[in-house]
Amino acid sequence: MQITDTVKYVGVDDTKIDLFEGQYRVPNGISYNSYVIIDEQIAVMDSVDARYGKQWLENIERTLSGREPDYLVIHHMEPDHSASIVDFTEKYPNAKIVSSAKAFVMMANFFGNDFKDKDKQIVVGEGGKLSLGVHELTFVTAPMVHWPEVLMSYDSKDKILFAADGFGKFGIPSADEEWIDEARRYYIGIVGKYGAQVQSVLKKAAGLDISIICSLHGPVLTENLGYYISLYDKWSSYTPECDGVTVAYASIYGNTRRAAELLAKELSDLGVSVELFDLTVCDKAAAIASAFKNSKLVLASVTYNADVFPAMKEYIHGLVERGYSRRTVALIENGSWAPMAAKVMRGMLEGSKELTVSETAVKISSALNDASRAQIAALAEELA
Repeated sequence: MQITDTVKYVGVDDTKIDLFEGQYRVPNGISYNSYVIIDEQIAVMDSVDARYGKQWLENIERTLSGREPDYLVIHHMEPDHSASIVDFTEKYPNAKIVSSAKAFVMMANFFGNDFKDKDKQIVVGEGGKLSLGVHELTFVTAPMVHWPEVLMSYDSKDKILFAADGFGKFGIPSADEEWIDEARRYYIGIVGKYGAQVQSVLKKAAGLDISIICSLHGPVLTENLGYYISLYDKWSSYTPECDGVTVAYASIYGNTRRAAELLAKELSDLGVSVELFDLTVCDKAAAIASAFKNSKLVLASVTYNADVFPAMKEYIHGLVERGYSRRTVALIENGSWAPMAAKVMRGMLEGSKELTVSETAVKISSALNDASRAQIAALAEELA
């Protein structure tokens, strides 16, 4: 794939993977993106997962038509982008590796080799430059987006931001799907904890004239860049995208489920956008992303061992771990003899900032009755 006349795509698609990082469902696979800048000197931008190293090297060889690369630029050391570095150096022994100081420490950890002894190492930091001819790369440090060694780089000739994992998404680039949902799920799941650090990088990016964004996952972005950047600004500042409601429930015998479904119907009847998730079977990454998308969240759980149901506990932990804040939360609890779910859920959310807990509380004693139905109707009115 051609990005510009002199920047080519040499990455690979992984359609065999079912779980990314061993936890995120990827029904449309994922890509490990790599790019080549062809100039007086040639730079390959990032490596790929070990299972696709041979295909990646074949892509490079075919794209360069007999020329050899002078540099391998490593923006991020996570193995899905760095695992084939050693294979690259064996095939191209004269090429130098360009990366951050922390990345070379990680190379020593991963490979037992930081390439310093063979004079292959070029260390760059904030504002560092690499001239290839008419192309000049300027490096931008992006620590904890989402590892500490991360760099991004900006090509001033073609106005390309090589954004590491920034602006990435699940799904191969050719997948027939909108960017936003899988990009949100990717961002919230993997980068979401580091909003302050993303905000810092966005401020740096605001000073660059960017026409193309090349991420390490997903499609190359060439149009409406303001739209993508605005979403990253919202996600990283924990600002809701939508004035909607996520209803997430954990039920054993169906009574808590029926309460959640009744609330969702009441809200829909009032014209409110609702997303409903059964935490015992759903993709929790999607449920977490939905909670960050919407301005309001309802947590409905049965009491279990004087606690909340495990699926709900895992869900709330996932929210708090990623900095869930600046939203309204409502609680529905169910308990046959000693309801504790609301108290436990409220306690788990104490680590979140700027949360407003709804005034209406819904308490179910085993199953819905007239009193709890009235509470659900009142809660729907409050949330609407």
